[in-house]
Formats: sequence, structure tokens, C-alpha cells
Amino acid sequence: MKVTLVYFAWVRELIGKDEEALEVPDDIATAGELIGWLVEKGGGYREALGDPERIRIAVNQTHVTADHAIAAGDEVALFPPVTGG
Repeated sequence: MKVTLVYFAWVRELIGKDEEALEVPDDIATAGELIGWLVEKGGGYREALGDPERIRIAVNQTHVTADHAIAAGDEVALFPPVTGG
């Protein structure tokens, strides 16, 4: 299944790109599993996403939890917690 990943703030900096379209294995069913799969790729993915408690997720521009189902064609945004000021 193909999904579009969008990265923000220091997640983007560590991974080294703003966004990418990836072919994800069919057994990846949730946003959390997707993050785990990305971490296994190593490098900047592991550095940015290795601590899932530090990552927020949006699927198709709606904030979700890690157990949210993903589907082909989804846009998955990964970003750090946001604070107001």
C-alpha cells in the first residue's frame, strides 16, 4: 500500500526530508505499526521516531492515536508535540 508521509519540525530535520511517498508492506495496519516499520529503516528515521511518546500523528489532517488504522492513499503526518505561547 502506498502512503504519503509528511514530516514537521525536528522530525523533518532528523529524517532529512519534508515528505515522501512510500510503498508500505501490506501487514502494516496502524499508524503505530507504520512508525515501528520506519524506525527499522534506521538512520534518521530511528533517531527521529525511536521514542514514540515524543511523536504526534495526523492521518488525512486529523489528529489520531497510534492504534488508528491506515489505508492506501492516506497522508500521515508525523510531528513533535506542539506548545502554545
